Amino acid sequence: MKLTTVGVDIAKNVIQLHWVDPDTGEIVNKPIKRAAVLEHFVNRTPCLNEMNASHPVSQ
Repeated sequence: MKLTTVGVDIAKNVIQLHWVDPDTGEIVNKPIKRAAVLEHFVNRTPCLNEMNASHPVSQ
């Protein structure tokens, strides 16, 4: 089984998901609300997730 890698950019209210569609090669950027993240991954084919939570540096 070939897994699609999904980048997950964590924020307060809206999570950004990024992946390359295996059928078309299109780069997908899908913003979803935090409450819908679990439902999104339950309903999709198995994938590899990479999470990023960057915080801006205060000066």
